[in-house]
Amino acid sequence: MESEEAGAAAPPLPRISDATLRDSAHMAGVEFGPEDAAAIATLLVRTGVELVEVGMVSGPGSKDAGLVHATHEAVGPQRSMTLVVVRDRQQVALALDEAERLGVHHVMYSIPTSEQHAALKLGSPSLKLLQSLVRSAVSQAKERGFHVTFSGEDGARTPRERLVPYVTTGFEAGADRFRLAETVACLSPWQMESVIADLTAIEGSEIEIHSHNMLGMAVANSLAAVRAGARWVSATVGGIGERGGNAPLAELLTSLRVIHGDTRFDLTHLTELSRIALRGAGFGDAFQSGPTTPHAFAYELPGQLTSPQAYETLPAELVGNAREMRVRTRITPALVRWALTDSGVDVDTDAFTEWLVERQERAGGPLLDRDAVRKAAVDYRSL
Repeated sequence: MESEEAGAAAPPLPRISDATLRDSAHMAGVEFGPEDAAAIATLLVRTGVELVEVGMVSGPGSKDAGLVHATHEAVGPQRSMTLVVVRDRQQVALALDEAERLGVHHVMYSIPTSEQHAALKLGSPSLKLLQSLVRSAVSQAKERGFHVTFSGEDGARTPRERLVPYVTTGFEAGADRFRLAETVACLSPWQMESVIADLTAIEGSEIEIHSHNMLGMAVANSLAAVRAGARWVSATVGGIGERGGNAPLAELLTSLRVIHGDTRFDLTHLTELSRIALRGAGFGDAFQSGPTTPHAFAYELPGQLTSPQAYETLPAELVGNAREMRVRTRITPALVRWALTDSGVDVDTDAFTEWLVERQERAGGPLLDRDAVRKAAVDYRSL
């Protein structure tokens, strides 16, 4: 991996966690079932994601028990992590009881750190209360043998003089990792780099970034965090997550491949993974950006289909996608020839194209892809 600045040391490549099966619980109208959870978790692990975050508990009788069990069965509890909501010491104890009942090995504490969120959820913005809470929560979990990540919910809006003492306290209590949650997207990449640098300077710290995408900078902010020393990046399939979504996994992994030469991940599962997750979330074929979407490698210009290497950052096959033609009325003989290549359908290309354009215009321009053109050619030949 080459540095962007001559002579500068390259940052270590990050480890990846995925929060699709947890952050979806905060997304309006989105609910995954156990079958979806098992399929998504399996593909994530095959891709090379190290930790699958699934479900959350705040006490007994977790509604996400089915998702947690399905994920454990699919990839094992060592490869999964469950969020524990933190409000007070007694509530933490009940939540940890439930986590133990579910067979959880890794917990991630959700603790609000900004004054706004602490006042809203803890009843006080006091830094001393925050430090006391994280010290108690981490100690309780470590005493029970959990691997512990603790978060800074709304951490991106938490001032340095408040955030650094809080994070320091968590590590002193024995936490394994800290996650900075950009709950309210508000940082530029250069600001993110500065915030993360303050945290990686804490002795014994291991830092993760969990960035939301309301400003469209979640991947950029994640890469900036890595540049500043973050060792983990949290993403979600298709950017699924509350409000503007999260750092989309496919864009993150392909960015690591292109920018940092990172070949650790099997990207061929990404398209199938995105389609399963988006279907399960109820989005179907709704417009998404990125390399795993149906339109990512679709063209209506002949030159783009015949010379795709001139237009593509990565080939479609690398992410398990496929190159396709998508066109309405701007169909040309060159596009028809591409669509009919190796089809076994022999027609007069120019005459067929003229007929097809007329038919498209009469029908109001329904979308044509390769299969539709081939079917139309069979219809045309039977006339």
